[in-house]
Amino acid sequence: MSPMKEDYLKIIFELGGTTKKVSNKRISIGLNIAAGSVTEMVNKLVEEGLVAHEPYSGVSLTPAGVKLAESLVRKHRIWETFLVQELNYDLPDVHNEAEQLEHVTSPKLLEALDAKLGHPTHCPHGGVIPTASGKYSEDSHTLLNDAPDGSVVVVDRFIDNHDLLTYLGDIQLDIGDKLKVIDHAPFEGPMKVINITDDQEISISYKASHYVFIKPVE
Repeated sequence: MSPMKEDYLKIIFELGGTTKKVSNKRISIGLNIAAGSVTEMVNKLVEEGLVAHEPYSGVSLTPAGVKLAESLVRKHRIWETFLVQELNYDLPDVHNEAEQLEHVTSPKLLEALDAKLGHPTHCPHGGVIPTASGKYSEDSHTLLNDAPDGSVVVVDRFIDNHDLLTYLGDIQLDIGDKLKVIDHAPFEGPMKVINITDDQEISISYKASHYVFIKPVE
């Protein structure tokens, strides 16, 4: 399987495609690829039985697609964890390195890395790491943009995208931060939130707010 097809399966998994439909537009933004190219690749993945497509609703992973995506995500996120935890890589820089490393990683090496890291359950940007047997708790798929004004939420994870992670680093938004939503500007304007953890008010772009996932305050 080509690296590009693998990237599609991973982003569909990351966007919640194991349990719901994911739009071509969100795949396009997540991979920074033209919408026409997404349509072409989705059709190929449908032909291979890895995704199911419903017109005007989006795509989801088939059982075969889920199994393959879990394996790919496990490998990728274990490498990301190793790069951050053991080699002190900056978070925005780990994705491309992990992309290269995952394609030359044997099952034996992967399990050795997993053991060395203490069998992590989540990668540095908050994504779940499936176990070798495919077990994991489902990620949060609630978008920050969908949080109503006045609500208080916790940042749970970020989409694995270099530009996004660089941007979030610039505005000092971290996993685990507690946010109070002030308002959503109209016409795809930014969200205004108070980062309660850091005691500061920040604006988060419309696009970024669609790639930050949240959970309720416990």
